[in-house]
Amino acid sequence: MSKKIRNEATDGLFQAILSLQSMEECYTFFEDVCTINEIQSLSQRFEVAKLLREKKTYLEIAEKTGASTATISRVNRSLNYGNDGYDMVFRRMEKKEE
Repeated sequence: MSKKIRNEATDGLFQAILSLQSMEECYTFFEDVCTINEIQSLSQRFEVAKLLREKKTYLEIAEKTGASTATISRVNRSLNYGNDGYDMVFRRMEKKEE
């Protein structure tokens, strides 16, 4: 975990997120905490990560998501050299689908 973001305020935010119990609660909370553009950026990065894991090309991903090649590259770097957060979440989501 990056020490750059770890602090008391971030801990409080993450505790709040962990307290959410439904998709509707997530929408309610995130619409208050984030701008629509911030939510769309986060969801776009998540979709890019999913498509990269499916071995889609940058061009396919850009066409499907509207993400820039810089965003796709940044997400790809996180998938390859990050903290494995995307992989952890995708594995858990796949288990739920089984």
